Amino acid sequence: METSSVIESFSALAQETRLAVFRLLVRQEPDGLAAGELARQLSVPHATMSAHLSVLSRAGLVVPRRQGRSIIYRANLNHMQEAIRFLVRDCCAGHPEVCGPLAESLSGCTPNQDRE
Repeated sequence: METSSVIESFSALAQETRLAVFRLLVRQEPDGLAAGELARQLSVPHATMSAHLSVLSRAGLVVPRRQGRSIIYRANLNHMQEAIRFLVRDCCAGHPEVCGPLAESLSGCTPNQDRE
């Protein structure tokens, strides 16, 4: 993953509503939620939600899928995994015990490998 992609991803999450959207979509995996349902659950106007979803989608954090007349959004867990891996790739500096606690804390958060 390139530095610019990581910056775009974390910049997208550096806003309260977008962070809430991403966290809600993570909890809804693997089914995702329709844009209108996201707006309803987070009490955000539909037009505003659409703008937030566009930012998250451009950053690679959410993946839209058309289902009938709705667009279902899912968290792109592989993208988030790559961004986190980018952050901690060199944290050990040759000492794996330094990153051990971090790796263990993430062990229950493994995304399904067939995600985009």
